[in-house]
Amino acid sequence: MAKKQDIVSEAEEILEEAESKIEDEGAGAADAPAAEAKETADQAAEAAEGPKEQAAQAEVKEWQDKFMRLHAEWDTYRRRTNEAREEEKTRATEGLVENLLPVIDDFERSIGYAEENGEAGLLDGVKQVHTKLVEVLTKNGVEVIDPVGEAFDALAAQAVAKVEDASVPDETVAEVYQKGYRMGRKVIRPAMVTVTTGGPAREVEEEDDAEG
Repeated sequence: MAKKQDIVSEAEEILEEAESKIEDEGAGAADAPAAEAKETADQAAEAAEGPKEQAAQAEVKEWQDKFMRLHAEWDTYRRRTNEAREEEKTRATEGLVENLLPVIDDFERSIGYAEENGEAGLLDGVKQVHTKLVEVLTKNGVEVIDPVGEAFDALAAQAVAKVEDASVPDETVAEVYQKGYRMGRKVIRPAMVTVTTGGPAREVEEEDDAEG
């Protein structure tokens, strides 16, 4: 601040000197001091703006450093999150495979028994293996969709044909060609079914009335 005031004071003195010479000797004699005064005044302005520019540049650099640091931290977080997700998927798959291995063993034993002793008793063995497999899937959160006799639900089943049946409400699942599977709220595969037509309109359930 002291340097700035000194430069300004010096500029004022030079200007006063120039004005004095203009009065005494004419305008031509004051050209050099006037130019010197202008240069000194420009230096004063630069001296005043210098600290402001330096402060602004320092602030910009500080924000740039913060941005780069946050960007690096975000990249690290995203990489670790992706790695954690992959590890969870791997662990979930490993658990399912471990639970299915005994089912595969049972299939192989049933096949070996049929090869050695004929097909007698093979059906019972296959049924047991099937039951065990369904239990494994159920244990891992899989729900079998088998809606025979229930109202048709387009979100959980796919109608592949219609059959006339006036004895049951309209759009009742008559037969399940292929069972569906659901895991949580997600339908992994919809059931393939036939639905009835020609029957009375289905009554609205009380839950639907309450929700309405």
